[in-house]
Amino acid sequence: DMFLFNDDYNREYNFPNVSEQLTKALISKKELKPDIPILFITDEINNFYGVYESKHIKELKENNINVVITDNEKIRDSNPLYAGFWRTAVKWFGVEGKGWLPNPFSPDSEKVTLRGYLKLLNFKANHRKVIITDKAGIVTSANPHDGSGYHSNIAFKVEGKILQELMESEIKVAEFSGYENKNFYFKEEGVISRDTDTSVTLITEGKIRDSLITAINETSEGDNITIGMFYLAHRNTIESLINASNRGVNVKLILDPNKDAFGLEKNGIPNRQVAQELREKTNNQIQVKWYDTHGEQFHTKMVFIEKQNESIIIGGSANLTRRNIDDYNLETNLLIKTKSDTKFNNDIKKYFNRI
Repeated sequence: DMFLFNDDYNREYNFPNVSEQLTKALISKKELKPDIPILFITDEINNFYGVYESKHIKELKENNINVVITDNEKIRDSNPLYAGFWRTAVKWFGVEGKGWLPNPFSPDSEKVTLRGYLKLLNFKANHRKVIITDKAGIVTSANPHDGSGYHSNIAFKVEGKILQELMESEIKVAEFSGYENKNFYFKEEGVISRDTDTSVTLITEGKIRDSLITAINETSEGDNITIGMFYLAHRNTIESLINASNRGVNVKLILDPNKDAFGLEKNGIPNRQVAQELREKTNNQIQVKWYDTHGEQFHTKMVFIEKQNESIIIGGSANLTRRNIDDYNLETNLLIKTKSDTKFNNDIKKYFNRI
């Protein structure tokens, strides 16, 4: 299940052909084992909300790979006033037809219709980034999108019964988008069970918000909160961080400067304004670092909370914004709890220390 899966970008720049590599890998697997079921879930953005079909999606279908385009109409309206207008006055005309407007994602990509733009303005997304096999799963912040090929990202690889929950979560998205599931189920015999000092919980959409704010609010003086984030704008999260800092928690942020977007220049919203507020309301106690980007993005989405004997890590697809964690977008994160002396905990510390 991948949000951005295309090669749309400004051709003045060169990016790695990530989407083509993934397409070829899936087709090669299908050719090697024709009976293996492969399900590829993605967002409507890659077909510009139904105006056309991208070449990679078309190629997957031609090679007998099941492709499900998420039915974003089943997702909660983030802008209900506009969504009401769109459903009443625009939806019935569809989005198909000969495109005549420039593609906003790339001047070299197929032209699009006005009705495609009007559907885009609903601002709905399946923003998940998940890979599941019988043996392991990956939950990541990374998109298989050429223009994102140089971004900084993180991922967690998991095994065991968490795969069943990941599978069920994804099949639900496929089914409400019209897919009739006959091939995908969890094979109990494929589970690897281990007794470890680390536990993993699947959290999606609003559960990400609830888990995050609970974890921040339960910190005490002397604990550490370190966050690496592409977008930080969620009001309740900001307030929780301010309160934590003011009660003696050490809060450190590494943020994207929000100045680059696939060759376009941005104005720093929201991170620069939020960083200023966090500094001002904590007497400069919250430390802020800006990831040193050079045209790419610091696309990581990870929170690291260190307590006396245990650490909590939350990471995956979700930025800390209203759309991402207030039950609007579809999102998948993992909530990981680990003892302070585990290798996994040290790996996370090394990552943040390095950047």
